[in-house]
Amino acid sequence: MRAGRASRTAQFVAAARGLGLLLPDDVRIADDPYGVAFSSPGLARLIERGQRPEGRTFATMPGPRTWIVYMQVRTRLLDDAVRAFTAAGGRQVVLLGAGYDCRALRLRELVGSAVFEVDHPATQGHKRGVLARIHAESPAKYVTWDFEARPMAELPEALAAAGHDAGAPTLTIWEGVTMYLTEGAIDASLRAIRAWSAPRSQLAMTYFAKKRLDQPSLATRAVAAVVARLGEPWKWGWIPDELPAYLRTRGFELVRDVSAVEAAHELLPADLASAIRAADSRVAIAVQRQ
Repeated sequence: MRAGRASRTAQFVAAARGLGLLLPDDVRIADDPYGVAFSSPGLARLIERGQRPEGRTFATMPGPRTWIVYMQVRTRLLDDAVRAFTAAGGRQVVLLGAGYDCRALRLRELVGSAVFEVDHPATQGHKRGVLARIHAESPAKYVTWDFEARPMAELPEALAAAGHDAGAPTLTIWEGVTMYLTEGAIDASLRAIRAWSAPRSQLAMTYFAKKRLDQPSLATRAVAAVVARLGEPWKWGWIPDELPAYLRTRGFELVRDVSAVEAAHELLPADLASAIRAADSRVAIAVQRQ
């Protein structure tokens, strides 16, 4: 991320979540009525036209369709992780690198839970400004954090100052972040997460399989070039078979690791699921080791 500027890739993600509203009701698996507010007035108008042919047509075009459906799947997997955690009695969620995530606003399962959003001051400031403009008051507790200037080892203390209880289970959601970090930053982040994770805590994260970075397709190369020009280049991926041991040495036990392709075929009709070919984009769920 470029200094002083809100994350552009976070805006793209929020827009794709919001554009899910253009999908037919019977195949839409995740709703985010706030997402498009963080992008552009043009996309907001497109959503407003969503019930008319031109709006529906946009959602069926090959490029937008793939991105929208992918974000539907990724969002649903993490939303379900929240639902499972709260159903088991969990009442604390940390969004690490929250971006324009609005789960604290849109998931009824989080009513009564403490949600802590950790992010860079520029992105967080823009998010709070947009929510104020659309008169949406989030119950989240904001923890402003400059990841470039402050060591991750200090973040557990900052969370505690915001009201986080390190003695109670926490679900940490690490969405759309790991691919932008160095190996050292990944390690420091996982150790910090472990420090604020009491027994029965969980970690839900997205990641790229290393093959996607080492042997990119033409489409992957194109997207990588775009995000690099925005100052947010991809840097890191795991070999999936090596992830369990990597997490275990840092205090977590992997319980699920699923590709976007696998999840799409679990969650969507076959014709819609076929839009996703990102087998190297994955979601992993881990629990804190006792």
